[in-house]
Amino acid sequence: MRRHLLTALALVPLALALPVEAQPPRESLTIGINQYPSNFHPNIENMAAKAYILAFALHPVTAFDADWKQSCIECVSLPSVEAGDAVLETTPEGKPGIRVTWRIREGWNWGDGRPVTADDMRFAWEAGRAFETGFGPAETYRSAYEFTVNDPKSFTIRFDKVTYNYAGLGQFQPLPAHLERAIWQADKAGYRTRSRYETDTTNPGLYNGPYRISAVQPGAGVTLERNAHWTGPAAPFNRIQIRTVENTAALEAQLLSGQLDMVAGELGFPLEQATALQRRVGDRFRFSYNPGLTYEHVETNLDNPVLADRRVRQALLHAADRAQIVARLFEGKQEVADGGVHPRDAAYSPDTPKYPYDPARARALLEEAGWKAGPDGIRRNADGERLALEIMTTAGNRTREQVQQILAGMWRSVGVEARIRNEPPRVFFGETVSKRRFTGLALFAWVSSPENVPRSTLFSDEVPRAERNWSGQNIAGYKDAEVDRLIEALPLELDADKRKPLWAELQQRVATDLPALPLWHRSDAHVWPQWLDGVTPTGHQNYSPLWVTQWRVR
Repeated sequence: MRRHLLTALALVPLALALPVEAQPPRESLTIGINQYPSNFHPNIENMAAKAYILAFALHPVTAFDADWKQSCIECVSLPSVEAGDAVLETTPEGKPGIRVTWRIREGWNWGDGRPVTADDMRFAWEAGRAFETGFGPAETYRSAYEFTVNDPKSFTIRFDKVTYNYAGLGQFQPLPAHLERAIWQADKAGYRTRSRYETDTTNPGLYNGPYRISAVQPGAGVTLERNAHWTGPAAPFNRIQIRTVENTAALEAQLLSGQLDMVAGELGFPLEQATALQRRVGDRFRFSYNPGLTYEHVETNLDNPVLADRRVRQALLHAADRAQIVARLFEGKQEVADGGVHPRDAAYSPDTPKYPYDPARARALLEEAGWKAGPDGIRRNADGERLALEIMTTAGNRTREQVQQILAGMWRSVGVEARIRNEPPRVFFGETVSKRRFTGLALFAWVSSPENVPRSTLFSDEVPRAERNWSGQNIAGYKDAEVDRLIEALPLELDADKRKPLWAELQQRVATDLPALPLWHRSDAHVWPQWLDGVTPTGHQNYSPLWVTQWRVR
């Protein structure tokens, strides 16, 4: 890392000396990101780095667009009750259900020339229904109780509940059955490590987007090349290189040296680093700051008896001066969060409980919970145990590490010791967080789709566990029967106005319980070269590379 950083800095004068007009024709694009995926299977584990890379190479049937509207990516049209391709019905158990039919476009191919068919969707459904495989989100597969292949380009799914987002397939993506089904059938529980996405990642048949992964440098980057069998709009570059630079200072150095053409806003520079860079380099690059549905927070492990007490969790949030952190680190450009729902999301309730900075209230809550001031300033309980919690985040992310230090100081002022321990993102997300191996607090972000029901993160049955191969994202281990009821009821209400009181009740309850400590809703800082047009940030989990065919060299 030190050698690469020194080399990058040595090249800065040369890069600055080249005017934009002197740039040669662009056959390739090099993008910097700050994480490396823990795996490459699209339906196993959710990680921003993987979602970003695979958006170039794998297309879903549907996705939310930049206007936060459900749209077709590879379907002919969105199904609807009015059009007759979504039909309300009664399930065999006598429950209200819905039968939905999608038709995928002709000419959609895998990178080995095989067409994408309804059978590829069926295989993804089969594997998702076998819960030992560990797919997520599990609820999609649980609700989809019957799958019918109508013809090679059409399939019908019967759901055991009618939801307001029935036209979208979310993260349910096709898988190349001709390559993957036999591997899955041989060992369903071991499939997550035996899949060709892990053992043969550069196999072109795994990808159906405008690009395919052609080379992998573990921990360092991925190379994508045009899918020769892609029949959609032309891909703008012959080659796209994505480099992982987990240290954001080194990421900046590589951008300035010309080793990188751009830094992805979805997981690149912290906002304050990007604004400082813009002040230094002026219009050498194009900068865009896009607010969205990325929610920075501190997850708690409720198996820890200290954190199991709600009063301790509330005290930690009251002791955190989030407004000051946003002002100091982000020039006020992030919005302090009341919870996981963004204020501009249709689901947001303005009546969600707030936690203003109030260290006196934090101390009172800790006293009430039995934590008394100790001689060294750290509180102790009746057994003499110190109030000490471990806090973890992604190593090399300068901003998160700064936030850790600031939070630790604020918490110490009310008698809580925060011990910092960090890991590289691929370890932190791939093992520690996904398998709930952190002992106290974990600082990271969730990104969601618009009006997203937080089933995977808050529903009792979504707590990751070994027997389910660690599927689910309820990392805190939060369990509340009333929250479960609301999560079950929300998707079933098709009237948006009638959903509002349900949303308000859910946010009220979760903000009172605080299984996670909300920090802020993140604004992503996108940095592009002046010669690149057409990149449209979305602000949600369907990332901008999904529309890479709209990118153009000026």
